[in-house]
Amino acid sequence: MKFKNKTSKRKIQVNTNKLPVYIFDIFKTVIFLFALISIVFTFFVKDVNIDGESMKDTLFDGDKVILTNFLYTPQVGDIVAIDADQQIGKIIIKRVIATEGQTIKIDYDNNRVIVDGVVLDEEYVASTTTKPTIGWEIPETVPEGYVFVMGDNRSVSLDSRSGSIQLIPKTMVIGKAQLVIYPFNHLKYLY
Repeated sequence: MKFKNKTSKRKIQVNTNKLPVYIFDIFKTVIFLFALISIVFTFFVKDVNIDGESMKDTLFDGDKVILTNFLYTPQVGDIVAIDADQQIGKIIIKRVIATEGQTIKIDYDNNRVIVDGVVLDEEYVASTTTKPTIGWEIPETVPEGYVFVMGDNRSVSLDSRSGSIQLIPKTMVIGKAQLVIYPFNHLKYLY
């Protein structure tokens, strides 16, 4: 007994009239995603490359860091990116030590930073807090609209102790460093 194979040979037809509609839908989706990514990276997230050793051992030269900046207000302890183009011609990364209304005193002899009368516990500091070569008269109280910043590697950091940087207007703070994303062996969240 022979069985006949009754497979029908159907032709698959492509509706060429709808092909431009499909291509247009894909194009709209790609444009929408590009616009969404552009908005996120303009208003919510930025990236910056670390240039130098002033934040060592927290951040290293060549690290790529993600910043958040939407409705951000600098807080003590935050690591921030600062647009110091007018002062030294580049973006710098430093730690906020004091904000507006707080008192600040640096005891170079005993390697201490005192904010609001309390010695800071700075386990992240990698070197001795040295007096800068181009110093200035640091005000006792940080004025409104400003922050006082320092690098974690205090012996080489160009920061608010220096006459060339001084206090940082909050308007120059680009955002808070949140995450090291490159190189991958440095990947970490910055608290």
